[in-house]
Amino acid sequence: MQIVYRSRDIAEAHIVAGMLKAEGVEAFVGGHYLQGGIGELGMADFAVVRVNDEDVESAIQRLKEYDATLDQGSAEYGSQSGPISFQTATYIMLGFLLLVIFLVSLVG
Repeated sequence: MQIVYRSRDIAEAHIVAGMLKAEGVEAFVGGHYLQGGIGELGMADFAVVRVNDEDVESAIQRLKEYDATLDQGSAEYGSQSGPISFQTATYIMLGFLLLVIFLVSLVG
């Protein structure tokens, strides 16, 4: 068995494996326990999709089509279609916390 896809998270790995299975390529998802070891945060490259050695060429061809579809979809909807980055989320939470502290100081 060979790794044909490294995913951002376990959900995407299952989506890719399901797509391959729908195309007749037996696919297996690995990395479930590695992600659980770091909590609920998805860490890159822990979730992988493996296929049998004889299915590697076919799987890679289908994955190229999948990646092209993703690229085309993001071009259609713009760069804002993806989730926000960790840094952006941190700044939002910090701003919210400062706002709450400011409002509490006005009341008190």
